[in-house]
Amino acid sequence: MANSVGYHEAEDRLGEDVKDRHRALASMMEELEAADWYDQRVAVTTDPELREILAHNRDEEKEHFVMTLEWLRRRDPKMDAELRERLFRDGPIVTHEDELEAHGTAAAAPAASGDGSLGIGSLKGKGAL
Repeated sequence: MANSVGYHEAEDRLGEDVKDRHRALASMMEELEAADWYDQRVAVTTDPELREILAHNRDEEKEHFVMTLEWLRRRDPKMDAELRERLFRDGPIVTHEDELEAHGTAAAAPAASGDGSLGIGSLKGKGAL
């Protein structure tokens, strides 16, 4: 039952696809938290061999995170589009975001209806409601 701790809606009303994505996201958070813990331990340990082991363990957590991210990307078209648009770019990250918004590219445009987005981005530039 631990994986349902983060559900914000009644579990019996959620589809298996939503539950699987939740499991993936929860696992990704746990992997990042573990990587952070190992990173802190690597920073302070004085034993070189222990440092090497802890760094190896930290990097395994990163591998697990990325594998799960790839699983999620393959099942979420919006996530796929965002990752393709924003990763592995040179230059300032915010500058790239500003350019996307200025050019009205697909990734920066409001999400289509029915994709699970709250549509918050679509409120940009709109007058008061």
